[in-house]
Amino acid sequence: MADNEHDPDSTESGWQRRDIAKAALGVGGLSTVLSLTVPATGMTEVLSREFTGAVYADGIYLVDEDRNRVRPGALEMGARMTVFPETHPGVADAPTLLVRNEESAYAEPTNLAFTVAGYAAYSKVCTHAGCMVAEVEEDGTLVCPCHFAKYDPTAGAEVTDGPAPRALSQLPITLSSDGFLMATGNFEGAIGPGGE
Repeated sequence: MADNEHDPDSTESGWQRRDIAKAALGVGGLSTVLSLTVPATGMTEVLSREFTGAVYADGIYLVDEDRNRVRPGALEMGARMTVFPETHPGVADAPTLLVRNEESAYAEPTNLAFTVAGYAAYSKVCTHAGCMVAEVEEDGTLVCPCHFAKYDPTAGAEVTDGPAPRALSQLPITLSSDGFLMATGNFEGAIGPGGE
């Protein structure tokens, strides 16, 4: 083929169509690998297991995932969100489920002195295998996605079904003088599997 003839499989810059296709496949493959790797990295770097001691104490504010302090109007009735202690948000035992229900919905063994304005807070760490309780059924039951342990947040987060040996530990909370939710102490029991 003469220099002045046009090759239909090449572009003006001299790239062959197959070179362009290979580059596109390479970029696509790299994108796939990164999309699977980056989220896994993000999940593991969030929670540190090296911290020992109480993650909450009297006067520690509850903060959301963006580290904003939580006000009583943050949730509608029947809703829930994950909160953390303002001072130790990256500690493995820190994730806390904040739920809001009508005050009359709570019954023993919920420690009613640990609730405020319809809010109750429980450890998010499942007592069976330590997974994060993250699902909610239509009736408000909290569900661990790993082995499907179920907890009733209106009855002290007692186990209603599944392999968990005990309830989620409740966190005592109140309203601060400046109008935010805060802890009045640490969780009332052991966090996650083990312990009594």
